[in-house]
Amino acid sequence: MARVYISIGSNIDRERYITAALDALDTWFDELLISSVYESESVGFDGSPFYNLVVGVDTGLTVAELSACFKQLEADNGRRRDVPRFSARTLDLDILTYDEEIGSIDGVELPRGEILKNAFVLLPLAEIAPADVHPVCGKRYDALWQAYDRDQKLWPVDFTWQGRLISRAAAR
Repeated sequence: MARVYISIGSNIDRERYITAALDALDTWFDELLISSVYESESVGFDGSPFYNLVVGVDTGLTVAELSACFKQLEADNGRRRDVPRFSARTLDLDILTYDEEIGSIDGVELPRGEILKNAFVLLPLAEIAPADVHPVCGKRYDALWQAYDRDQKLWPVDFTWQGRLISRAAAR
């Protein structure tokens, strides 16, 4: 079994599509390790704010099988591929890490570069896997988050899934 971390994002009908992704992952995997849900400004284009989170799973599926499942899930939820790369989307799932694999595996670059670049990926990953080590730079995710110095704003939001509050907004 491989430990896989998956980023999930949406900025169109966000609660609906994040719920759809979690529901699908819940049917495919025995246990989900779920971060808080964060709202963030869109990065790379002008658009509505995103909801983002990271989910950890253990799986016997290959990178290619996971990638195919995620692309189909995105398509089933209205993800369009005929629009610019940086644009609004119903659902986006990306494999962040697959065990300690490094390099291009089945067409997927591992670990995903966004881990070190985007707060909306690194913070939720550091939340659920603080002591895990980035396979390339060799640093723990909690240390990477502590050293993060880019100006990307994000904040936790209340989010209920399967009748339970899985994410709570920060006290103001």
